Amino acid sequence: MPKSLLWTRIDTAGAEHALADDSHGLAAHGTQVAADPIPYTCRYQLLTDPQWVSARLEVEVEGAGWRRSVRLERAAARWRVTAAEQGDLDGALAAAGRAPAGLPGVEDPDRLADALDVDLGGSPLFNTLPVRRLRLADQPADTSFPISVAWVLVPSLTVLPAEQVYTALGPNRFRYASGSFSAEIDVDPEGFVRHYPGLADRATAR
Repeated sequence: MPKSLLWTRIDTAGAEHALADDSHGLAAHGTQVAADPIPYTCRYQLLTDPQWVSARLEVEVEGAGWRRSVRLERAAARWRVTAAEQGDLDGALAAAGRAPAGLPGVEDPDRLADALDVDLGGSPLFNTLPVRRLRLADQPADTSFPISVAWVLVPSLTVLPAEQVYTALGPNRFRYASGSFSAEIDVDPEGFVRHYPGLADRATAR
């Protein structure tokens, strides 16, 4: 049976529900809803290989009068990225007093060549990918791993290369850092996020 994971956002009104099968790497699909920067629904499908290296990510985001999609596939150590858009996301953002989003996808997929992980903006699920791939729970405390990721911004679905650092802090905690941002994140014994300060908390059945 897949795991059913539900997070509530604490940075904005929103939530994420994911169904995840981690028996041979990770196969997951999920839905995000959020109010910021404008209300949107984001649906994704994710697949890794048995070593937890990301192999494919498909994302679709839609709001009032617009829809975008992006697909990332990794083969032979290279990423292929395809994107599409309908409607006017930038117009919707402008009407809400927000900055333009930019185009979906990436102009040069070779900029992602070093990325073994994908990271979807606003999603706690995707932190599990490097946690499990690096076996972070088994590493000595304060052991750090710099990694490169293919970072998918939401709702624009712009894809950027990004440098991140994961530091082991014990069996159920790690530090995430990217640029000037860092957070100490609590996970369960299987590496799925329980508490991500400033982003989300996992809901539990009562």
